[in-house]
Amino acid sequence: MDKDITKDTTKLLSVFPAFPTVLISSEENIITVTLIHIFSFKPYLIGIGIKPERYSHGLIKESKEFVVNIPTNEILPAVIFCGTKSGREYDKFKETGLTKERSLEVRCASIKECPVNLECAVVEELPVGDRTWFVGEVLEGRIAPNYNPEKMLLYWRGVYRLVGEPLK
Repeated sequence: MDKDITKDTTKLLSVFPAFPTVLISSEENIITVTLIHIFSFKPYLIGIGIKPERYSHGLIKESKEFVVNIPTNEILPAVIFCGTKSGREYDKFKETGLTKERSLEVRCASIKECPVNLECAVVEELPVGDRTWFVGEVLEGRIAPNYNPEKMLLYWRGVYRLVGEPLK
């Protein structure tokens, strides 16, 4: 297979597969995150990459906890708002109409409208490039009985998408 050679990192990263999209709640704020990954299955560790200048970065660094809330396409306007507005200037719960739900193990609220909430305690902070990866151990969570992973949002090439058709 012939391939073009390029050092254009924007072009190289634009061909990367889609990123899962989640809402991270911390203290009184919500941030949309697409840099999220499972770091370990035993113990169950999830990492989120956040730029140090983001408001949520300081909140998570101080509190040592966060909640991974998996949104569906039904709340896409809230996902976009939380990814484009700063918590320094807006109360994102109030502005989006999202409902705070008391978490089971951590102090920060979960998001009621998200069918999945994973409560995490930070076990490691890894400064890598332009982001800090907060690695959190999943302590407890909630999953709605009618949760459909096919409604999970993905982000690719500047556009939010849904999971595509399965391959046979």
